[in-house]
Amino acid sequence: MINKDRLARLFIDLVRIDSVSREEGRLCRHLQGLLGPFGCRQEVDSAGSATGGDCGNLIVKIPGVDSLPPILFSAHMDTVEPGRSVEPRLSNGIFSSTGDTILGADDKSAIAILLEVLYVLKENEIPHPPLELLFTVCEEVGLLGAKNLDYTKLESKMGYALDTRNPDAIVTRAPAANKLNFIVLGREAHAGSSPEKGINAISVASKAVARLPVGRLDEMTTCNLGLIHGGTATNVVPNRVLIEGEVRSHDPEQLEEVTRRLADTFTETVDAYRGLEEDDLPRAEIDIQHDFDRLFIPDDHLLVKSARSAARNLGRDLQVTRSGGGSDANIFTAHGIQVAVLGTGMENVHSVRETVSLADMVKASELVLEIIRHWGKGGL
Repeated sequence: MINKDRLARLFIDLVRIDSVSREEGRLCRHLQGLLGPFGCRQEVDSAGSATGGDCGNLIVKIPGVDSLPPILFSAHMDTVEPGRSVEPRLSNGIFSSTGDTILGADDKSAIAILLEVLYVLKENEIPHPPLELLFTVCEEVGLLGAKNLDYTKLESKMGYALDTRNPDAIVTRAPAANKLNFIVLGREAHAGSSPEKGINAISVASKAVARLPVGRLDEMTTCNLGLIHGGTATNVVPNRVLIEGEVRSHDPEQLEEVTRRLADTFTETVDAYRGLEEDDLPRAEIDIQHDFDRLFIPDDHLLVKSARSAARNLGRDLQVTRSGGGSDANIFTAHGIQVAVLGTGMENVHSVRETVSLADMVKASELVLEIIRHWGKGGL
């Protein structure tokens, strides 16, 4: 029942609309126009004011069988850079860009899939539960749309986000994360005439960074130091440097233990270089912020069983997997809405080599449609 040609046209139209993070307004208005004929209630919330963007989250409510509880389907509207003036190409069933930009399959393949499913439901008058569609903003810059959503506007207690690769998998585990900001304060001085009067914050910070483990610490936990800012000129001993990083773990207790160990190691290393001067330098300042909670959905949860049952109806096997990255689903779950993640076929996301297979998008559409049919027939 999935109309492959219509799905392709929907996707092409979507990726040609610029919607980098904080600039999703044009895409949002386009979606509102497409959704109008479905007899749905639409609302754009106030998340845009919190994110500094030109648009909030788009919340769509489509009536269904009143005796069934609603189910949520989610995708995000924003893309990463370079995401402007995307010109999609379709060759041998594979979408790509011209190579100068991303494609935008992350996450516009998901939006196209959800729209196509709505067309099929309407055309074939398929019974379904009430549907809540949520198109979020600023997912790519810290899940900000989901973090600033007014959750009283949603009735669903469970659902699916379309925001991963494999259309034959369902992601039920994703790590929690902490953001780390390590600051080293030194003393400025002229680097040529009086370097001995200064304390090189970059040099001291490098000693501390060298003692911190990075990469995959074990099967549950990763650590990365990704940004460094410091110094004013090559002839000035730098008096401040900032190192930004993160820790992720599927084990919340291990997340806190590793975070604490990293902070203690950094502080101890910097303190070891402290002299006897009154200004108490060098000195470390550490800021730790909890970024998002983990996603953890048991294998026997209704979301998983329903999706796997729907896949079997299609003659497919749906793998239960875990992810190393966070998504809006982490935030939804923290707010009491259990959300698993389904794949759309996107590959090499966040790069100019990004692609998505039309055949995979069709598979993902068929799965979403069958999940809705399953719930509509009493699969609950």
